[in-house]
Amino acid sequence: MGGTFDPIHYGHLLAAEEARFRFNLSRVIFVPCGTPPHKKPYKVTPAEHRYAMTVLATASNPYFVVSRIEIDRPGPSYAIDTVKIFRQQFGYGVEIFFITGLDAVLEILTWKNHDELIQLCQFIAVNRPGYDSEKLREHLPPSYLDRISLLSIPGIDISSTMIRERVRKNEPILYLTPETVCDYIAKHGLYK
Repeated sequence: MGGTFDPIHYGHLLAAEEARFRFNLSRVIFVPCGTPPHKKPYKVTPAEHRYAMTVLATASNPYFVVSRIEIDRPGPSYAIDTVKIFRQQFGYGVEIFFITGLDAVLEILTWKNHDELIQLCQFIAVNRPGYDSEKLREHLPPSYLDRISLLSIPGIDISSTMIRERVRKNEPILYLTPETVCDYIAKHGLYK
């Protein structure tokens, strides 16, 4: 499960757990993006903070692990590079699923080496409130659709952007993200 996780929240955790259960996954590896190629670096919280919050948020689930693969790799973080490394680590006999939001999958044609990426792994497109899954058929080639599974999760309309904005306004974020993440944000003065 790739993402900026700035910060991680219950929507991410619910999507990961639902994907694990529905697709019978042996584990979910959270991969905080090191240097997001699609966001300006000055607008993204430093990777070490995002990594730490992801570790804190996932620690209680024995099926969740967090990888530093994109944080430790220099340069922009591209999904194709990460999936290739996981392919080498786990072998070609292991099926790899890439869990991400439907909004991100709708932009896959802008991703680096997307034709190769779609062949290396299956995608799980998590549909959250406000996104129309029919747009997949409108935006993507038919050959891609066979490699993408749609996962609808219980309606939970939380975003990292919302959490950052609430912190800026001194509004509570408890119950939007785990308490350990709330404490970390407060301790380090993030999003002020």
